[in-house]
Amino acid sequence: MKDLGQQNTVSSFLVQQLYDLGVRYVFGVPGDYVLGFYQYLNESKKLMIINTSDEQGAGFAADAYARINGLGVVCITYCVGGLKVVNATAQAFAEKSPLVIISGSPGITERIKNPLLHHKIRDFDTQLEIFKHLTVDSAVISDPPSAVKVINRVLLSAMRYKRPVYLELPRDKVLAPLSFDGQEDEGHTGGRQITDNNFTFKNASLESDIDSLKEAINEAKEMIKFSRKPVIIAGVEIHRFGLKRAILTLIEKTGIPVVSTVLSKSVVSENNPLYMGVYEGAMGHEWIRSYVESSDCLRIAWRTND
Repeated sequence: MKDLGQQNTVSSFLVQQLYDLGVRYVFGVPGDYVLGFYQYLNESKKLMIINTSDEQGAGFAADAYARINGLGVVCITYCVGGLKVVNATAQAFAEKSPLVIISGSPGITERIKNPLLHHKIRDFDTQLEIFKHLTVDSAVISDPPSAVKVINRVLLSAMRYKRPVYLELPRDKVLAPLSFDGQEDEGHTGGRQITDNNFTFKNASLESDIDSLKEAINEAKEMIKFSRKPVIIAGVEIHRFGLKRAILTLIEKTGIPVVSTVLSKSVVSENNPLYMGVYEGAMGHEWIRSYVESSDCLRIAWRTND
């Protein structure tokens, strides 16, 4: 592997992976435990920092950016900042938005003998435990040799499930050197991609199992073929996975009417002749509810990797 100089650190690798995934802005509020990483962000000039008046606003801004861009990042300090993005994270989880929370934290060496460090709530892992309940993947980057695997795994989870993830970066690991098990791949866009145990993040498979997918498609075709009143409920996953063109092609070719949910209201144009409106169960229009719930072939159009 070529000498990457300053690229061979926890911060440089994290920033590069975010950049490769299309992130160009980081929202947040700098605080003492994350100042080292903020300094690196500022000096690297790969990602533009958008400072907000408080962390909650940063979280919601990053969530909005994720919905438009495909991945968003909020960067905050430990506890006093981290806990202020809980609401934004919960919203992102509920509405399937790929938000990356990066939080600074006390250095690993500072935690020896449980010193009285400011911003600490109860235990050093209290904030981590909270975010475990609000994200699909979470980790503390405490061991530089394993940082590549940890960063790749967590970011891949955000892309695979389109839900928030949490990375905690102790301040004494910001510029820690990395070790790589794999090789440098010169073939990817930008000319640099680190692989770890044959894993290339940019080209990591986010696709379904081919055999399972074929079986599901064949089953769906048979159900539609013999149905008299099929209807498609287009969920918000159509937005998150960039499948708007695919769903339009499907309804145009099949002539199957489509409804949306409240979250996915704009996934199909209201001017489309096959669009019926928003399905909200008992809270919605009775004729839409009646049509959907009397269908003999209800196809729920979403994507899942579970």
